[in-house]
Amino acid sequence: MRPSFPLRAQDAAGAAFSGGHALRWQTRLQLHQGMITVDRTGRRRALPPRAAAGEKVESATKDASAAAGKAKAAVGKAGEVVKGNVAQLLGMKGADAETNIWKIRLQLTKPVTWVPLIWGVLCGAAASGQFTWTPEHVAQSAVCMMMSGPFLTGYTQTINDYYDREIDAINEPYRPIPSGAISEPQVIAQFVTLLLAGLGTAYALDVWAGHETPTLFLLACFGSFISYIYSAPPLKLKQSGWAGNYALGSSYIALPWWAGQALFGTLTWDVVVLTMLYSTAGLGIAIVNDFKSIEGDRQMGLQSLPVAFGVDTAKWITVGTIDVTQFSVAAYLAFGLHEPVYAAVLTALILPQVFAQVKYFIPDPIKNDVAYQARAQPFLVFGLLTTGLAIGHHNAAALGM
Repeated sequence: MRPSFPLRAQDAAGAAFSGGHALRWQTRLQLHQGMITVDRTGRRRALPPRAAAGEKVESATKDASAAAGKAKAAVGKAGEVVKGNVAQLLGMKGADAETNIWKIRLQLTKPVTWVPLIWGVLCGAAASGQFTWTPEHVAQSAVCMMMSGPFLTGYTQTINDYYDREIDAINEPYRPIPSGAISEPQVIAQFVTLLLAGLGTAYALDVWAGHETPTLFLLACFGSFISYIYSAPPLKLKQSGWAGNYALGSSYIALPWWAGQALFGTLTWDVVVLTMLYSTAGLGIAIVNDFKSIEGDRQMGLQSLPVAFGVDTAKWITVGTIDVTQFSVAAYLAFGLHEPVYAAVLTALILPQVFAQVKYFIPDPIKNDVAYQARAQPFLVFGLLTTGLAIGHHNAAALGM
C-alpha cells in the first residue's frame, strides 16, 4: 500500500538504509503546527504528545488574549461611565444624562466653579493679618466659604443656566434645562432658595463676628446683584465682552477676597483697588471660557471677545490681561509694600503660566482651552494666595503683631 501522501525519495532511501532490518520505519513530517507520524505501511499514527501540548498551549494563549481584550474593554467602558458621572456631578462638559433630581440640582450649581470662590475667602483671610488657626476662626472661615461657594456661586450658576437655556441648547445640550431633565419652575425655586441661604448666612456671619455694620451682608447683596445683571435681561452684562467678563472676573477674585478680609479684619481701600486690578486677570480667564462657545454666542448675538475681535486677536487680549496684571501686582508687592520675597515667589508662579500659554493656548485656544487652564490655573490661584499672604504680613507688621 502506498502512503496517502508522497515521501521524498531521499527520505525513504535513508530510512531503508539505516534500518532495513527493522520491521517498521517512521518519517516525521511537519504539517501545519503539529507533527504526524507515518509508518511503513502508510498508516497515520497518533500525534506525539509534544505536538498536542503545543496546540493546547496555543489555544490557551488565544483564549487568554481574548479574555484580556474583553477585560480591557470592560475597564475602558467603566472608566467612561465614571468620567461621565463625575462630569455630570461637577457640571462639566461631556456629562452623562441623569434622572436623579438631586444630582441634577447639584449639576446646575456647577460645583467645579466653587473652588475659586472658596480659595478667594482663604486669600482674604490671609490678607487680614488677623486670622488665627483657632477653632472659632476655622469655623467662621468654613461658613464664609459655604456662603461664597455652594450658596451664592450656586445661585449665580443656576440663574445663569436659566437665562442661558437657549444658548446652552446649542453649545451644551446635555445641560439639565435644555435637555428637559428639570422644569423651569424647579430651577427658579432653586436659585431663589440658594440666594436666600447665601444672604442669611452672610448676616449670621456679621452677627457672629460682632460687626456693627453688616459688611458681609452688604457684600453678599452687591455680589448677588452683579450676578443677576450679568445673566438676566435687560442689562445682561455677558452680552458685552468687556463688561461681562470683568464682572465675572471680579466676582471670582475680588468679592470672596473682600468677604474673607472683612470677616477677620478691616477691608481697606488699597486692598479694594489691588483686588480690582487682580480681577483683570480674572477677565482674561473668563475670556478663555468664551472660546468654546463661539458658535452659540454668534448665533444668539452675544458679543463675547472671540466673536467681536476674532480668535487671533482675542487670544492675545487674553494672555495680555492675565500676564500684565500679575506682573504689575508683583511689582507692587516689591516696591509698594516692600515685600521682595513674596514678589519673587509671585513672579516664579507667573512664569509657568506664560509657558502654558506659549505651548497650548496661543497655538490653538479653541482646542487647547481646557489643557491650558488645567496647567496654568493652579499657579494663578497660588499667586493669589501669595499676594494675600504678602498683604497679611504687611498688615500684621503695621499692627505690631
